[in-house]
Formats: sequence, C-alpha cells, structure tokens
Amino acid sequence: KYLDINGLPMNPASREKPDFFIQTGISAIDGLNTLVRGQKLPIFSGAGLPANELALQIVRHAKVSEDEDFCVILGAMGITSREAFLFRKELQETGAVDRTVAFINEVSDPTIERLFTPRIVLTTAEYLAFEKGYHVMVLLTDMTAYCESLREIGSAREEIPGRRSYPGYMYTDLSSLYERAGRLKGRTGSITLMPILTMPDDDITHPIPDLTGYITEGQIVLSRALHRKGIFPPIDALPCLSRLMNLGIGKGRTRDGHRKLADRIYSAYASGIDVRRLVTIVGEEGLTELDRIYLEFADYFEHKFIGQGSEGRSIDETLDLGEELLRMIPEAGAVAVPRRKG
Repeated sequence: KYLDINGLPMNPASREKPDFFIQTGISAIDGLNTLVRGQKLPIFSGAGLPANELALQIVRHAKVSEDEDFCVILGAMGITSREAFLFRKELQETGAVDRTVAFINEVSDPTIERLFTPRIVLTTAEYLAFEKGYHVMVLLTDMTAYCESLREIGSAREEIPGRRSYPGYMYTDLSSLYERAGRLKGRTGSITLMPILTMPDDDITHPIPDLTGYITEGQIVLSRALHRKGIFPPIDALPCLSRLMNLGIGKGRTRDGHRKLADRIYSAYASGIDVRRLVTIVGEEGLTELDRIYLEFADYFEHKFIGQGSEGRSIDETLDLGEELLRMIPEAGAVAVPRRKG
C-alpha cells in the first residue's frame, strides 16, 4: 500500500483520551512514571549513557494484555554500524524480531534519510494501528541526530537560523512528528511514542530537549551519576514525570493504591537524597536515626528498584518490591505501606 509519509497530526476533536497501562518491564517507568496507550514519553539521555540498551530492553519486555495485538516499531537515526549490528543481533536472539519492525539509518547514510526515517516509521505505525488494529509502540533514537540533520539542511538552504543556529521552525517540525501518536475515536489501535534524544553537554535546557518537553507528556531522564555507580538502567527518578500516569493506573488496570505507593516512594527517595547532600556538609555524625534510615533507603532504592539489570519485571513484581522498600521507613517517617487486597 502506498501512503504519504508526511502524514498529518491528529485532529484534537478526533482524539480518544489516552488510557490503559503499557508494561515496559522497567520498574522505574512502570512503578513511578507509568506509560499509557497513546502517550508521548521521551527519554532524555546524555553522551555515553546506555539509552539504546534501554530502548532494546523496552522492545524485549514491553507488552499489553494477552488478548490484544501488540507490536514495536524501531526507528534508528544516525547510529554507528556497531550499534546497528547490536540492534539486529538483540532482536534476533531475544525473539522480539517476530513482533518488531525496524528502520535503521546509519551515520554513513545520506543526511536526508534521517529526516525521512521518523516519517516512514510513523506512517507504518498509523497503518498498523488504525487499519490493522494493533497497539503500536514506536521508539525513535536518536532525535538529536534528526535535529542536527535538520540544522545541516537548513544551513545548506541558507535559511535564517533560530536559537543555537537550529531552524526557527524546529518546534513545528518536531510537533508534526510527535502529534501523530495517540488514539483515534472509533479505532481499535493506538500509537504510543517514546523518542530518545541525547542532551548536548547534559543540558536539559538545550533547544532539542526543551522543545520536546513542550510537546510531549513528561520525560524519563537518565543519570550520569547512577551510570558511574554501575546501575542499569540509570534512570534518575526525581526529574522524571509521566503527566498521563493517573489515567492508566489504579484498580482494574495495575493495582489499587498504585498512585499512593508511587508518591510515597518518591517522597522517601527525595528525603534520602537530601540527607545524602547533608552528609557532605555535616558528616554522618550529625545525622539522626531517621536520617540514617532515609540514607539507607536511597541506596537500596537505587541498587534494587532502579538497578534491575537487563531482566524485565512484571507490574506486580515492581509494586511488591516498592511495598517491601517502604517497610524500611518507620511510622515516624509518615510513609505507610498500602496493603494489597486479595
């Protein structure tokens, strides 16, 4: 079938509210920043951080309910031959290739192809979702390579540059891609989008992550400090956000009390990070007993909850682990454990 790859953003009046939980197998996402069908949730990475490995882990473990058709479409832009080989090898060895469509543009390929790749990916996703009824997860890596190509071609055309010499229309261009994700009224399928981008100099205010954040519904941020500790995936829980999380969790979707559990884990971890900063000023001798518990909680949370390695976890395993973690905090910490019913 022949289709125009440029497509069109969804008409807001035709959009169905994103809901229903998508399990990625990543505890830091499923438990604290839940992904829902039709959402646009970017991953903000940095140079040298394992964003592509995280993408492959999501491809391997992502799933919806058993009785629904689900597939993953991977669009890789400006990656090296080694990375392209890794993608192909992982997909074949894990068996995920049976439900995955991959479009790969290597760094040695023409620059203009990087502008075509996400459009071809999203056109394929629209066909599978809205004509074949699939629930499609789209992973685009690396959107920074896409934006660099946009700037390169804009300079060759002698267009007037905008902020940091990127084209002034980059916001419009990115939104024309991102807004093709979602659910349509009267259609079975859905398109869920996870673009991955590398923040130059780890600067979250750089035009690429900045504009992406305006268009999308949250962000997953990777941490260089956690990566140095050997924690994988190195997801920094505090700046992460899923604005549509409440639509996809709770009774009948994940578990009753999920939101309350996530808030209390977040609160306890934030307290632990504050104590860790305090230690650098006053030393451990100046800590109270509760401070020491929060400090221990932060370390345990990073190594056990976030640092799950390459294994995938079900949502029940993630929430059970979260409840186990919270038992470290006494009643005086104002963090109670929600009891699972049944």
